[in-house]
Amino acid sequence: MAHPFRRKAAADMIGDTRPSWHLHRYLQGSANLFEENRLLKVAIAGLFGITAVLGTLIYASNQNTRTVVVPFGADGDLYVTGNKPSESYLRSITFNIVGLAGTYSAYSADRQFQELLRIAHPSAYNGLRDSLNRLLDELGNNPTLSIATYIRGDQPVTWTGSEILVPVEKVRVIGGVIRKFRGNLRIRYALENGRFWLTALQEENFSADVR
Repeated sequence: MAHPFRRKAAADMIGDTRPSWHLHRYLQGSANLFEENRLLKVAIAGLFGITAVLGTLIYASNQNTRTVVVPFGADGDLYVTGNKPSESYLRSITFNIVGLAGTYSAYSADRQFQELLRIAHPSAYNGLRDSLNRLLDELGNNPTLSIATYIRGDQPVTWTGSEILVPVEKVRVIGGVIRKFRGNLRIRYALENGRFWLTALQEENFSADVR
């Protein structure tokens, strides 16, 4: 039988530890967990930010990447660094221009001249078109006329940052009559954002070959 005057243990005691101590430990643990969660959220947000930046950089790099496609049959290093073309690039473009502008007949000229105008600079397009149209008119009046132009092997092709000087021999055939001429074809050009533009074509110092 319990003694009626025995003092009961205090209601806020559990063993030898007060409940307030457990509450303090709980609150401290919760605070640490909250701090860890906050740091984790910051780390995740930073990771997403870095991923977004890297993704943007990779996308921009892919958009600015230029693939150089070498035409079939061409050789050498065909490239443009900034606005400076390689020698092989200039050599290849020279052969193409001489072929399109210098070797033609009444049957092929229109198509070739259209191809040539595709690389004409907008500022020079109208002038080049008018010059080529005059040649088309001449071919229309002389359907047996044909022209063949060859780059001379005994003279060097020279170039600067804005023009190419090509020593050529031109063979003109009309009505079975053949005449040969020698002179220079001056190709003026511009490079903008790695693209070649034709700005002018001029024939200079042509004279009949008397050999």
